[in-house]
Amino acid sequence: MTGKTLVQVENLHRCYGDTWAVREVSFVLNQGQVLGFLGPNGAGKSTTMQLLAGNLAPDVGRILINGIDLLDEPRRAKASIGYLPEFPPLYRELTVDEYLNYCARLHRMPRATITIAVERAKERCGLPAVGRRLIGNLSKGYQQRVGLAQAILHEPAVIILDEPTVGLDPIQIREIRDLIRELGREHGVIISTHILSEVQAICSHVQVMHQGRLVYASSVAELGRRQHGTSLIVALNAPPAPEILAGLPAISGVEALGDGRFRLRHALGAEPAAALAVCACEQGWGLTELTPERTTLEQVFIDLTLGYAEST
Repeated sequence: MTGKTLVQVENLHRCYGDTWAVREVSFVLNQGQVLGFLGPNGAGKSTTMQLLAGNLAPDVGRILINGIDLLDEPRRAKASIGYLPEFPPLYRELTVDEYLNYCARLHRMPRATITIAVERAKERCGLPAVGRRLIGNLSKGYQQRVGLAQAILHEPAVIILDEPTVGLDPIQIREIRDLIRELGREHGVIISTHILSEVQAICSHVQVMHQGRLVYASSVAELGRRQHGTSLIVALNAPPAPEILAGLPAISGVEALGDGRFRLRHALGAEPAAALAVCACEQGWGLTELTPERTTLEQVFIDLTLGYAEST
């Protein structure tokens, strides 16, 4: 379930010299959504994150955070934002506890609530055992956790994470993904990443950027539907002539792969597998393999970005 609108972006533009880093970007984030920003290097993801966090001002456009204009009332709007940049803003000479207490004061949290908030953030990010250790002596993975802890310390409505699992080992990645899914139930979360599997694992919605523009925006479920393939791989002990296979219902093309294996192409949405299995049994072709081919998420991503580039 999604709740009220937490982020509203309208016609966002940002230019560096003669280069448009972000162009005509508009979208909405609701409570209960985890939005993944995908795109190749240089697509404008990090610039968009910095604009949303208030670290950069747009040349054109408007950003509302929890209904508050980020440019008109930056202090009020930023109070509802938790931000983890690609390189966490850490003070290596402080202990974890000292740093988180300092961040709490920066957020103007009441003194009576700081201790509880720090302990809760440490617990959620797996940091209770390292509270008294210097940040500079921690591994990169633990430093990333400290950066995430400062982003959620003040329980912001909107959490913006730029490459949140960089440098983490597989166990830590799983733990951070679990945490992000948990945060997504009550907050609005925006994640910038180039890891396609990460979007599928934790996001409810996805937006693909290319050359500063949004070229795709939908739910992750809809993105998954784009993976449905249009071909089958079949292996037959006694295969017929390719022309016979090409004449089967819904089959639009046949590619011989050798050793009795074929790639049978069909229209998107067609389901010829069952009819093919029945026909193979009746004709004694000796069906030993029947595998639907699915378009990989990587290929969907390439098609979206390259297809957009070719159309511009």
